[in-house]
Amino acid sequence: MDQIKIGKFIAAKRKENNLTQMQLAERLAITDRAVSKWETGKSLPDASIMLELCELLSITVNDLLNGEVVSMDNYNEKSEKAMLEMAKQKQEADKRLLSLEIVVGVISSLFLFSMVFIAAFTQMPDLVRILLIVGGMIVFGVGIAFAIRIEQTAGYYECPKCGHKYVPSYKSVLFAMHVNRTRYMKCPHCGKRSWQKKTLE
Repeated sequence: MDQIKIGKFIAAKRKENNLTQMQLAERLAITDRAVSKWETGKSLPDASIMLELCELLSITVNDLLNGEVVSMDNYNEKSEKAMLEMAKQKQEADKRLLSLEIVVGVISSLFLFSMVFIAAFTQMPDLVRILLIVGGMIVFGVGIAFAIRIEQTAGYYECPKCGHKYVPSYKSVLFAMHVNRTRYMKCPHCGKRSWQKKTLE
């Protein structure tokens, strides 16, 4: 997906509709800086506002993702290509998120271990010792909660019984028995419980 091309296309369509960056930003309830980043190819519009943006610019989502008005002759081909590109970008983003999950988990664990180690082997008042341990546990708890949120939203879980892929609720992931990124959960499609593996595709 050519971000520079898409950015120039957004800028051209904005001008065609007699909108300044500020006016477009106000209608989308975002900052004009975000619009500027789109138009310079530094970022893409968020999926949550893509439909509204297209409506304001009088284009389709397919036009936006291709950086040009797509003719009906090659509409399906361009649409499929854009969807595949988006899926690929999501996979890459999910891979980065899952790497971040490991980093967060390791740092949180090391912080807790360090606080407990300091509290156990350093001379200090009991109150300070307790505060160190509690502080370490709080940081660890927040870090693990964040890591679980990443695991829940990045990619999908696949049911081995019916092959259904889905994003489970945070609660389901939090309370499920697990071995690494394989969790014992109930499939929302077939209703059966099984060990479900994380997949990015």
